[in-house]
Amino acid sequence: MISLISLAALAGILIAVQAGMNAQLGVLLHSPLLASLVAFSVSAAVTMLLVLFTDHSTEPAHRNQVIPAWLWLGGLLSAGGVGLFYYLIPRMGAGPMMSVALTSQLTVAMMVSHFGWFDLPETPLNMSRAMGLVALLSGIYLVNGG
Repeated sequence: MISLISLAALAGILIAVQAGMNAQLGVLLHSPLLASLVAFSVSAAVTMLLVLFTDHSTEPAHRNQVIPAWLWLGGLLSAGGVGLFYYLIPRMGAGPMMSVALTSQLTVAMMVSHFGWFDLPETPLNMSRAMGLVALLSGIYLVNGG
């Protein structure tokens, strides 16, 4: 059985590879926004097929009525983040861009976990995690040439 850690590592690998590929697509198309449109269109089509063939949910069709309106804005954040990746990678390089992006992602994720935002499990910030954050920030400095 595949562990959750292995799946998380695979997700990270897929994100890094697709970001580089789609950033290059943006360069060749002369538009990071067009590259984002292509990426999201393919992603939407694949996801639609997966839902059609695998989603056997028994939830009632009106379930979206109980979802807070602001939660529907996640796609807006995705489009902004992905578009910025495709814009910045050709200008900064994949390593520097990913090091900054991943460090900021982990920093915000630690805040989300600490406060339990979005009704997610709480993982309080402690000394060990704070030291890990300092190590991340030091690492970003070292990865980018010190």
